[in-house]
Amino acid sequence: MDTLIVMPARISSTRLPGKVLADINGKPLIVRAYECAVASKVGDVIVACDDLEVKRAVESVGGTAVLTDPNLPSGSDRVFEAWQKFDKRKEYDCIINVQGDLPFVDAEFIQKAAEIVRESDYDISTLATPIRDESYKCASTVKPLISFSDSEFKKGKALYFSRSAVPYGGPYYNHVGIYCFRADSLRKFVSLPQSFLEKTEKLEQLRALENGMTIGITIVDKESPISIDTYEDLKKARAYAERKEVA
Repeated sequence: MDTLIVMPARISSTRLPGKVLADINGKPLIVRAYECAVASKVGDVIVACDDLEVKRAVESVGGTAVLTDPNLPSGSDRVFEAWQKFDKRKEYDCIINVQGDLPFVDAEFIQKAAEIVRESDYDISTLATPIRDESYKCASTVKPLISFSDSEFKKGKALYFSRSAVPYGGPYYNHVGIYCFRADSLRKFVSLPQSFLEKTEKLEQLRALENGMTIGITIVDKESPISIDTYEDLKKARAYAERKEVA
């Protein structure tokens, strides 16, 4: 299956404006994220952005960036618009949404997301990691509720996603915001209106579930990739980059 990775990179982040251009030890965040996506070797990579400076940053390292409407309501809508503009001949079967604020995302996460869709009949695929601390209590940690299909509790069907601690008593998993869509599934998803549970939990993947779409999910037994949402996250990312480059 021909695969396109699209990285939504919005300049006007609510909690950390301009974060995708934030410097992390000599490279903008979006450039680090883009290079990780390319290194996965899953497919072609483009950045969906709403700012010329972001576009220039990506192009400065030989990447491709597509300008999208800054008023689009979600990352998936930005992914869809960039795909439509870039893929004039409709050559791609799978579209992977990898957030532009994951500067050190492990290639395995992107590869696993692609594998689920390629090897099953799910409409969408995504990932989760085990939670081994008290972070399951935090509303910012999104927990998937999974119906496992294997005895090792590694793969299954996502039943729900919540900011609450589900299932009662655990085990708890942290949702990793990487999605692989079949081309028709992404087209259908963005055509649907926002759903009740999506608005309640502020989680767009619930729109798919409420409309009968299926989401396959795989547990990756690693730490979740660093996501930059706050200045504290940015400081941690800079420290991580410094340790990594010294090593």
